Formats: sequence, C-alpha cells, structure tokens
Amino acid sequence: MVAGILVAGTSSDAGKSLIVAGLCRAFARRGVRVAPFKAQNMSNNSMVCPDGSEIGRAQYLQALAAGVRPSALLNPVLLKPATDRRAFIVLRGQPGGTLEAGQYATGRAQLAEAAFDAYQELAESYELVIAEGAGSPAEINLRAGDYVNFGLARRFDLPVVLVGDIDRGGVLASIFGHWAIVDEDDRKLLAGYLINKFRGDQSVLDPGLVELSQRTGLPCFGVVPWLDQVWLDSEDALAFAKWPRQPGRAGSLRVAALRFPRISNATDLDALAAEPGLDVFATANPSDLATADLVVLPGSRSTLADLDWLRRLGLADALAARAAAGGPILGICGGYQMLTELIDDPIESVRGTEPGLGLLPARVRFQAEKTLGEPSGSWQGHPVVGYEIHHGIVEPHGGEPFLDGVRQGNTWGTIWHGAFENDDFRRAWLSELATTVGSSWRPSPDAPGFAERRTQMLDELADALEAHTDLDALAELATR
Repeated sequence: MVAGILVAGTSSDAGKSLIVAGLCRAFARRGVRVAPFKAQNMSNNSMVCPDGSEIGRAQYLQALAAGVRPSALLNPVLLKPATDRRAFIVLRGQPGGTLEAGQYATGRAQLAEAAFDAYQELAESYELVIAEGAGSPAEINLRAGDYVNFGLARRFDLPVVLVGDIDRGGVLASIFGHWAIVDEDDRKLLAGYLINKFRGDQSVLDPGLVELSQRTGLPCFGVVPWLDQVWLDSEDALAFAKWPRQPGRAGSLRVAALRFPRISNATDLDALAAEPGLDVFATANPSDLATADLVVLPGSRSTLADLDWLRRLGLADALAARAAAGGPILGICGGYQMLTELIDDPIESVRGTEPGLGLLPARVRFQAEKTLGEPSGSWQGHPVVGYEIHHGIVEPHGGEPFLDGVRQGNTWGTIWHGAFENDDFRRAWLSELATTVGSSWRPSPDAPGFAERRTQMLDELADALEAHTDLDALAELATR
C-alpha cells in the first residue's frame, strides 16, 4: 500500500490545513510524488477544479503546494453548512443532497464509502498521501460514524500526528487529553505530535514537551514558529478576517467586509488584503459602513438568511445610505444577489420571492442545478478569469455590465469569485476606487502579485517545516 499519514488537529483552526500544505510542498521539493487528501471537509470556502468539480479551498491550495492537478479525488466529501441543522453535500465534486444534524453522527455510511474509495484510488497513483483530519479526532460522540479522523486511519492503517495550536493556550493538556480519551485501538495509531504557532524562547517550552512525551509515549516531531505572513486560503470560518495589514507607499484604503453568519468564499478578500496599503477588516457595525472607502458584501451560503441579518442589525439601512451618498459598494456572488431588487429562492431557503436591497437593477432566480465553472472576460482592457459556484441566476435589466454582473453608480456586483486574484485588473479597479474616494493610494510597483505571494507563502511554510520539524522521521513514519 502507498505510504500515508494523517495530520489531525487538537481543534479547528489549529493549523493542520497549512501544515499539510507545507508538508506537501516540502516533500514535493524532495522529489516525492505526494498528494493531499481530506475525506470530508465542512467549509463554505470552496474552489472549482479544472474538471468542473468543487472541492474545499484548502485542498486546492494543498494541490498547488504538491504540484498536482486539483480534482474531487482530493476532497470527495464537502459539506457546506446552510443552517445550524442542515448542510448541503458536495459528493465527488457535484451536488449530493443535504445532511441534517440528526444524521451527522450515524447517517453518513454512503459518504464514508465514497471517501474510502477516493483514498484508495488516490493511493494507487502517488508515492505519499498526506491526509488531513477534520475538527478534533477526540470527538468520541462522533466516533461511530467517523471516516475522516481515526475512521480513515483505522481503515488504511495510517499513523496519526496531532497538531496543537499553542497560541490558544492549554496545548499540552489538549494533546494529553486526546491521547487519554480515545479508545485503545485508536490510541495505538497516535504516532506523535507537532506544536504549531509558537512564539518565544523554546527552552521555556521544552520541559513540558519532555514531560508530555514521557507520560504519553508520543514523540514531538517539532515546534513550528508563528508565521505571521502565512495566512491565505483558509477553510475555516474561525480564520476569517485574520488578514495582516500590508504597508503601502502612498496612502491607504480601508475596506470593510461584512461578516455574514453564513459567509461563503471569504477567501475572495485575501487578494485585497494582500495588496500593500489596503486595510481590510471584518465588521457587523453599521458605523463602519459610513467611514470605509469600500464596503464588500462577500459570498453567502444562505442569501436570504444573511439578508435578514443585514436588516436586523441595521446594516441594510447603512448600505442604502452609503449608496445614496455615492460610497463604493461591491457585492460578490451571494453579496451581489442581496444588492438586487428581488430574490426568488425556492431551492436553498425554500422561502419563495422576497425583496433584495434594491441597489442594483437586477433580479435573482434560484434554480436546482448548480452552476460550476471558470469564466473569463475583461474590464477596461484587463483580462479577468474567475470561478463561479451558485444556484442563483442574476438577471440584470439596466446599469453597466461588470464581470457577468452589473454596476450602477458606485455600486458594483459580480457573480464571479476569484476575480480580484487577477493582478492587473485588481490594481486598475482599486486605482479607480481610490480616485473616486479621493485617496492618494496607488499600487506599489514592486509588490508581488497574488499568485507569487501564494507561492512565497508555500515556500516559507515548507522552509519552516524543514528547519523546525523532523521531516525524515515523518517520512519514515509514513512508510512504516
């Protein structure tokens, strides 16, 4: 059987997605044919692959790190939360129905088999598969139906490495607790641990690691330092709005991103946050909408529910006032849909026809078939490629065309995700925005492009793992 390893986290947002990406890049640089895998991902941050399938955004990044073609094989089950009790299933990259909360613990047998089949298929094509767990593997209440943590590890005899986030505090107790609470057969697969996001003098930490390893018998494979410039393409809602501010040479632009409860593809904001001189922040405060240079309504997995949230918090009124005053507003996918006049949704919310914010001359009609694609176009001579993932079809009846969307005044809407990853377009559009709001901001001529920034991030991550973890021991572990 192919060599494999499972990287699990002691919690969500412990950094396991980036650790897997870094391991993929590090082993790929050593000439190993390596592929990432995540049996089940629960995330509204997704991406369209070249074959038209939909997978988690983190697995797309990991594929880039490994130098492999992204496909549904890398993330066979994607659950996209719609409400607190329902998630939409994406199975092998295509819509696969819904999963209710009561089914989560024991009603996923068919999903498990699909995931196991995908792993087996992947294992036949690569020398090393680095699998990522989900949440915490110590959720013993979910163990019976698990196929992404110990369920996957037991099926394919994968050693499990725990990643603990020391920045949260309590990491030693968390690792010990995971070792202690799982059953004996699962415990046998625990092979060691990594400490992530460490800041300070490691000599202060080392006595705790020695004691932890003595008590559990688990070796420490390394202590990964805090990497403040490694933050793109997160899959986890907990990581939303952790963008560092990039200093610019001339002025700044403040960008307020609305923090929807069901935000989807928040990674659209990454390209803006990576641009020097942009201060991108998440907010649910109406007063921020009056003072920002740009307000962004990102994607949403539940357009009408998040529209209700806007109205309940007074954000809808603040948006109307901003539009009336000529303040720039940008809506992306679900956020674009909210800006229209009327939304007819018998599919996602099953609520029928309801009014939108009325800031763009268009109507939305939801259809059962999901649109998945990689569209391309241009804006003022600048080529633009993006990706689209939606059930809602927007039908403009006025305004100025804008990337399969519409512009009216200083309110813009596009159904495309990823458009702002196009460097020339992004910088030209932001330059026009700066002129509109009277800012002195201009693009920094020597700033790296978005794709280059992502590559730098992956290399920085791999460099850190080479320097601070025992990659040889991990490789030996995977081939035991």
